[in-house]
Amino acid sequence: MPQMHLDTARITWLHSPAPNVRAAARRIGILLFDGFWLLGPGTVVEMFQSANELAGTRAGEDPPYEVQFLSMDGGNVASSSSARIWTERIDPRFGAGFDVLFIAGGYGANAAARDERLLGWLRSVQARTRAIEAIGEGRSVLEAAGPTEHDGMLTRYPVGAAASPDGAFGAATDRNDCARSALMFIKRDLGAELARSVADRVMPGMAATWVPLPAEGGTLSVAEKIRAAARWMEANCDRPVSVADAAQVAAMSERNFLRRFKHEMQVTPSDYLLQVRLRIACNFLTETELPVDKIARRSGTGNGDRLAKIFRKRMALSPTEYRARSRAASEA
Repeated sequence: MPQMHLDTARITWLHSPAPNVRAAARRIGILLFDGFWLLGPGTVVEMFQSANELAGTRAGEDPPYEVQFLSMDGGNVASSSSARIWTERIDPRFGAGFDVLFIAGGYGANAAARDERLLGWLRSVQARTRAIEAIGEGRSVLEAAGPTEHDGMLTRYPVGAAASPDGAFGAATDRNDCARSALMFIKRDLGAELARSVADRVMPGMAATWVPLPAEGGTLSVAEKIRAAARWMEANCDRPVSVADAAQVAAMSERNFLRRFKHEMQVTPSDYLLQVRLRIACNFLTETELPVDKIARRSGTGNGDRLAKIFRKRMALSPTEYRARSRAASEA
């Protein structure tokens, strides 16, 4: 059976540390289960490793990211293609959490979603992890652990689904989602230009779409920047979106972005994002037969229970009741 050993990629903060003080690397964890889809985690590693190489770290400095493969018991974990990757065992050493934790899928994830030892560990690191991303069946593990939820912006524990909307493994879609997710964090940490260079290297032809740069030949007005950020939020509403990410698109500080966005759009960024997600969910409920859980994933609202909670709070009815009333009105 073939084996694959990927050296952990030493991944520094973009901001310069104090003199003679070495900046801490951002920790990226990738939790694997037997039967995981190799191309997804592989793309994540390739993105962060490319960022390390392109960041131009000086001699004696750590590169920006440190990537670690993890599993419940450590050792080799077999992918769906039988290739094996060496992993570190989850234990108290990782109690400090991660900058980003990716949870990969595979048939082993289904059993792991019922393993209290794993779920307990995940809950313990969750509060000290800035973002958690699910790849494929990894969503079932994440949902079983019960991450913190928000009605609007996912600012502290954003949860993404790097699988295709229907949960099926479409290779191109899954790889693209994994690449987009990693790029979002690279752009946040190291800037749009470096993120675009990473996209050019790993996913040629996609950089201009995923990491648009400011228009050449002139400076955008504040209103144009805000509307560009609003369009970006709409285009990425099915992904984790934070105030920091949207402010970076507008090339503003978070504080200035919040103030300017409210002035231009008459709502806060969180409310605007929630309105977009609700509009998409309403369209799916009216025009398709998709179950509520799938609609929640496609609209970026997490799962069916969370979407129902938002509907009851904002519209005073459940998604199922909204679907029935909308169709009854259409027939009338």
